Amino acid sequence: MPMTTNDQVFFFDTTLRDGEQSPGCTMHTAEKLRLAHQLAHLGVDVLEAGFPVSSEGDFAAVQQIAREVKGPRMAALARAKREDIEYAARSVESAAKNRIHVFLSCSDLHMEYKLKITRAQAEEQAGEMVRLARTYVDDVEFSPEDATRTDPDFLVKIVGIAVAAGATVINVPDTVGYTVPEEYAATFTMLRERVPGIENVTLSAHCHDDLGLAVANSLAAVNAGARQIECTINGIGERAGNAPLEELAAAMMVRPDKFSYHHKLKMTELYPTSNLLASIISFGASPNKAVVGANAFAHESGIHQHGVLANPLCYEIMTPESVGVTKTNIVLGKHSGRKALDMRLRELGHSLSREELEPVYYRFTELTDRKKNIYDQDLLGLLHDVSAQT
Repeated sequence: MPMTTNDQVFFFDTTLRDGEQSPGCTMHTAEKLRLAHQLAHLGVDVLEAGFPVSSEGDFAAVQQIAREVKGPRMAALARAKREDIEYAARSVESAAKNRIHVFLSCSDLHMEYKLKITRAQAEEQAGEMVRLARTYVDDVEFSPEDATRTDPDFLVKIVGIAVAAGATVINVPDTVGYTVPEEYAATFTMLRERVPGIENVTLSAHCHDDLGLAVANSLAAVNAGARQIECTINGIGERAGNAPLEELAAAMMVRPDKFSYHHKLKMTELYPTSNLLASIISFGASPNKAVVGANAFAHESGIHQHGVLANPLCYEIMTPESVGVTKTNIVLGKHSGRKALDMRLRELGHSLSREELEPVYYRFTELTDRKKNIYDQDLLGLLHDVSAQT
């Protein structure tokens, strides 16, 4: 998958691998397969199905997904070790399009304390294992783990070794969510300027959200030349998670003036995919989660409700339908105004004049001071009470 000269961005979904590694997100094979089919329907370009060497169950799941799910390129993760690469190769060999994703820690911190190897050993290992992976598949991605805390000169050198060994994709992982947008963009610019042959590969961004910057960093990388973004549904992943796929896609949709790229995602499948993931793992998106959270298109403030009812663009920068949400949710609560109350009463079949609405609204505000959740039966009860007193 060579680096494109056009404006296409490839979405690399790692919900089934990096996402599943986070607490509370374990999935059985049948669940992974079900979600994989939905991710294919969503239109992701690359589906990282798992880490095959990690367990017999994960190997079997990756193998079944590669065999049965059609559309995306199937990727399997492997450390820069022969056994890992052999397992990965076998797990995705039946896929119509496949990839082995090889990673190796490259920061001095990781090499000294985790791997206990020298820079020279890392260079040799990277080149040898990328070459080995290329004997199994034509598409090999190389990730220098902890790239954003790696010495820049060494990063250039080891990326150059991977490219020379046959890597077709170079990923720049912000493994611990340490970088900031301008710094991350500069890393891609540096690699494009200094690594021989880099113009023949696809550059990829993989950002974690430890500082809440995963989406901003990923978009900065795309503007700096990356053409693949690694992300997860609902942003699940290690620690604070990965860049959420739905937020990246929505940013490109809403701000084409800043991100003039195209992709193959079906935007109306974002919300259904989010809900499917939530039904499989032990938690859903937080209510205030961008794009797919329960409150993303909900309004309780009277001022906001008035504006949205007059013209949704007043407070919504995208339509709910554009990302697969059924409709805007006007929530009735202590901050709601007369407009929202009147609208809901009309939907319930009760059209009131301005004079008739006033006592109902007064009783409504009294109720919201005592009760957090207001239901239709509460409103009908208010109507009955007011009617009985007149």
